[in-house]
Amino acid sequence: MDADIIRRKAVEKELITQSEASTLSDKETLDLLFTPGFSTASEITDISGRGVGMDVVKTNISKLNGTIDIQTEKGKGSRFIIRFPLTLAIVQTLMVEAAGDVYVPIGAILETVRVTEQDVKTVNSQEVIQLRGDVLPVVRLSRLFGAFSGNGSGTFYVVVVTADAKKFGIAVDRLNGQEEAVIKAVEGNLVNLNDTNIFAGATITGDGRVVLIIDVATVMESIATGALVYA
Repeated sequence: MDADIIRRKAVEKELITQSEASTLSDKETLDLLFTPGFSTASEITDISGRGVGMDVVKTNISKLNGTIDIQTEKGKGSRFIIRFPLTLAIVQTLMVEAAGDVYVPIGAILETVRVTEQDVKTVNSQEVIQLRGDVLPVVRLSRLFGAFSGNGSGTFYVVVVTADAKKFGIAVDRLNGQEEAVIKAVEGNLVNLNDTNIFAGATITGDGRVVLIIDVATVMESIATGALVYA
């Protein structure tokens, strides 16, 4: 990319003055590419010249506390370097639905099974199911959200997960497929269960929805200590 052309275009679009342009370093000049409405294209085409794009990219990266830098050499090429903090992690997840969409990390999932209400028993106030001779505690996500949802068929899915060499089931209405998710930590308790936060964080889907990500280990610990109680 040619820094002189970028400066000239910025002056033409009245984003900066001529005197300001003369004082800009090449790095400061490249940062102008992230200005809303800026474009170096001489003509509007289907893929360029409409003045949108890079500012949107930078805005979304900033929302994740990341940064983007440009390295360029005229006549050779350009490199865009994107950095994210280590508090972010990309994980493979299974998207499930239960009174709102939720992700479950695939690394913790052993299998998914379809059960009926008749398969669910209660032992010491804890719902359980039998699976090949094992008795598994079951947590209904919909009730954690303060609702009792269902798919109307009398059947639902149980996602069998493992934590600390122990297994339990997460009851959901639907399985919506696998996705890669960028986890962003959130502050405070999203679900107040005796000050227990059962969510590892959240992510933003391609269509802009915020989706919660289950912390499987915390749920298992809460079951063991009796902290996970819902009406």
